[in-house]
Amino acid sequence: MLEETGLCVTVGELLGNVTRPAADGRYDIYDYACQVRSGVLRAGDDASEARWVTAAILATLPLTEGLRETLEAWGQLPRS
Repeated sequence: MLEETGLCVTVGELLGNVTRPAADGRYDIYDYACQVRSGVLRAGDDASEARWVTAAILATLPLTEGLRETLEAWGQLPRS
């Protein structure tokens, strides 16, 4: 997490997993709840920006296909 986000976290429970196709097979993605311990949120080298957003702002952002629905199914969308 530190390398990708600038945040030191404590990793908690597994929230869910998804499989996405890749050119040479597939990606198995496992998402965990994390609690921020320290650091300043920043974008990693594969992202143009990183920020905390409200539910209203999240609803306006372009996301990877299926992400919003997956987060909703897991009960992990930001609270208003």
